[in-house]
Parts: sequence; structure tokens; C-alpha cells
Amino acid sequence: MSSLEKRYNLWSIYLIIFCLGLALDSLYSKMNNAWLISPPNYILFIISVLAFILGIKGLKDKRNWRTKTRSWLTITLSLLLSIALFLALSFTLLFSSFGANEHMKTVSSPDNSYTIDFYRWDAGAAGTFGVRGELNGPLWFKKRIYNEKRIENVNVEWKSNNKVSINNHILNLKEGETFGY
Repeated sequence: MSSLEKRYNLWSIYLIIFCLGLALDSLYSKMNNAWLISPPNYILFIISVLAFILGIKGLKDKRNWRTKTRSWLTITLSLLLSIALFLALSFTLLFSSFGANEHMKTVSSPDNSYTIDFYRWDAGAAGTFGVRGELNGPLWFKKRIYNEKRIENVNVEWKSNNKVSINNHILNLKEGETFGY
């Protein structure tokens, strides 16, 4: 057996643990309106599929019971995570095509240090509608800072480089203020 097959076994478990951590961080960030630092779900899906493939290749490593267990654990976790991420991506694509989330506009602070994307959302007959604002960070990082139900328009006015008025609600972005959560 080559050292490459041994590495498949190790890399697959490291990759799935990393991917699982990012997926849990993504879920936590969306539930608690914290900074979203994990990449988009389709990237996590690709990583989990790669971990699955490496886990299959790692099955050739039959040195002891730990390597076999590690390979089966990786395969099981990556398969479950891949299925969950595939369902999340399908759900997102299905409902975004019905107009559930529509990008309204992007605004930047006077010194261009802050950028906020605004989206109109609609839960259809089962829910309500409103406007959501997401503060852009470096890379793909985002943080939801504004959420208001039962409105369709957004009026944004910058009071200073770090204070913004959104529909007459003033937020100090430097201090991490949010509205509607």
C-alpha cells in the first residue's frame, strides 16, 4: 500500500470535520445574526463530495481497525452532510425562483468602508413579507443588520461614515447595532 492511500484516509476525515464545522457555523450565524464566515453552501457541498470520494479511496487503507473505522465514519458523515447540503441548495434554488428573495439595491458608506445589500423577501401565503439588509465583510463574509416585516421599500440615508438611517432607524455600524432581530 502506498503512502498516498494512507493520506486519502487522513485527508478525508480532516476535510469532513472542517466542512462540518463550517456548516454548523453557517447554521449558527444565520440563526443568531452573527458574522457569516463560512463559504456559500455550494462550496461546502463540493467539499463534502470531495471528502466522500477521498473516504472511498481511503477504504484501501486496511492497516488496523482505526483506519477502517475512520474511513467508514468519513463516508457516513460526508454522505449525510452532502445530502443535507444538496437539500438546502435545492430548497434555496426552488424558492428563490418564486421571488422569495429579490435583491433591491446595494448602498455604500460615504468613505466606502461599509456596503449593505438590501433584499425583499416574501414567505407567500404561509408567512409575511419584508426587507432584509446584509452588511458585507471581507471575502464572502456577511452579517444581517436590518430586518423589517410588512414593508416593501427601503429608504437609506448615511448620517456619517459609520451611521446609517434605514427607514428612519439609525444604526451605528461601528458598534455593531442591528434592527429587527
